[in-house]
Amino acid sequence: MRAPRTLATLDEVDTGDHVCQVLDRSDHVIDRSRSFVADGALYGDKVVIVGPPLEAGSEFAQLVLDPARLDGSLLAAVRQEAANADREGFRSLRVLHHVGPGCRPERTKELLRSELDLEEFAADTGALVVCAYSGADWDSSLLEQIGCVHPHRLGSRPPVPAFQVYRTGKEGWTVNGIVDSEGAVAFGSILCALLAQKATVRLLCHALEFFDAAGMSALADAARHLPDRKVVLEGTNDTVRLTWQLSGFAIPEIPVVMAP
Repeated sequence: MRAPRTLATLDEVDTGDHVCQVLDRSDHVIDRSRSFVADGALYGDKVVIVGPPLEAGSEFAQLVLDPARLDGSLLAAVRQEAANADREGFRSLRVLHHVGPGCRPERTKELLRSELDLEEFAADTGALVVCAYSGADWDSSLLEQIGCVHPHRLGSRPPVPAFQVYRTGKEGWTVNGIVDSEGAVAFGSILCALLAQKATVRLLCHALEFFDAAGMSALADAARHLPDRKVVLEGTNDTVRLTWQLSGFAIPEIPVVMAP
């Protein structure tokens, strides 16, 4: 069973992990890559580094996937690499994704969608995925949103989001923590991204501690965002279900099912 945790070093990354690593100014890309590649060799994993091209003479130049030069999506590229790794006899694929400098606010949803894709990929294939963000290049509030879709954290100041959404099995996504007014926008964006991919999204809410009116409004708006979609929340407590009803959201026009 996958469970959220904070890692002390890259050495602790295990199969199926999807890690948000926040780098300090002193962290060097090549040094980070070297330890990641060394661990891959130790455990028999194929290694891919996603990021801008390294110098031609670099020891890792042949391992790099440049997102700017891909014919398709990053997800398609890493899935192909995972298939190659399996065919070539490797234990698994490990991906070190050096995410470029902070994106514009209007691209936040696109970034969340990409990270959700990688989360699903890691959980479903057993790949190890580390997404490295330079803390100096990213707004702290945006890093916290990004952390919401990574069950694992690493770095001197890893983001500690109020809630997390991560893959559980083949059919569902676990939601834990607190979804309130501060996280409602991110929660709504995550749900819209999930609903864009699947007609029914199943959320496992046994570890959901609190869900306020803003969070519920975001849930309702996301469920109505696209036609013929539905959100099923399993493991909701009595308070959440009663609040949903008293807030006027339990109507046919809002395709949300809340179950104990």
